[in-house]
Amino acid sequence: MTAENALPVLTPSGGRLLTADAFQRLADVPLEIEWFANLGTKATRRAYENALQDFRRFTGIARPEEFRTVTRAHVIAWREDLVQRALSGQTIRHRLAALSSLFEYLCDRNAVTHNPVKGVKRPPVESYEGKTPALGDHQARQLLDAPDAGTLKGKRDRAILATLLYHALRRDELCRLKVKDYKQERRGVAHLKVSGKGGKTRYVPLHPAAGGWVAEYLESSGHGAEDGSALFRPMYQSRPGGLAKSITPDGIYKIVRGYSAALGFEIGAHALRATAATNALDHQADIAKVQEWLGHANIATTRIYDRRKTRPEDSPTFKVVY
Repeated sequence: MTAENALPVLTPSGGRLLTADAFQRLADVPLEIEWFANLGTKATRRAYENALQDFRRFTGIARPEEFRTVTRAHVIAWREDLVQRALSGQTIRHRLAALSSLFEYLCDRNAVTHNPVKGVKRPPVESYEGKTPALGDHQARQLLDAPDAGTLKGKRDRAILATLLYHALRRDELCRLKVKDYKQERRGVAHLKVSGKGGKTRYVPLHPAAGGWVAEYLESSGHGAEDGSALFRPMYQSRPGGLAKSITPDGIYKIVRGYSAALGFEIGAHALRATAATNALDHQADIAKVQEWLGHANIATTRIYDRRKTRPEDSPTFKVVY
């Protein structure tokens, strides 16, 4: 599934919205392309496209309709190839899920008799406990103090770090924030309006410390009145009248990586989400509320961050006295 395979753009002619030719061209669109065009978010479409392209390269499928000849043996062979390439269990599961989604669509429309991905054994769900490091409180404070608050870049970076550490946002969620999303209020309390995975929106109470630093950044950048523009911008766009594009997820990653490396504990941006979730749970936050706060569909994902049973200070090691 590539950009060339997207649904055709058809220009209306005269008083009729679709010409006879345009109508027929839409009627002839393969179901495989129809499925891909109907996927929800850009992130989902990108992930599914990568998976399907990988399967097409492995099997040699050239035309969308050839998917209908795929058997379970093809899928098993592909799975074994993914294993041989040392891809993670999670990646393999995601790729099989993408292929299965296509075949479920084809089954629903009677284009195939069954889903060949069903019954194909998938790698076990891995335990991710401890894989994403969570910072200690002193490290989080060091990170917040690291940017130079005397410069516009430093004010922006401190506001970004605080927004991540106090609200446990994903990088994409932070990049999608608009100025107006920072100005939300519910029951008299300031909130962030967060556009999460799957098009879901959630409202997160704005932490006073983070709110103050964001306000300081907006005052210096001069775009605080531009409600529809990006909240956090690249430095070359941080002047009044500049383009309202947002900083990119890669830009966020580089900010976190740069400051943390300078402090001696090089981490990625996701570690700040893990830090916030772990800190909230350590301070007796209800895990169901943390699930909602993080935007998790399944509470099992939230439990990854619950490290209260594995804290080193609680180990029997420290109860041994000679």
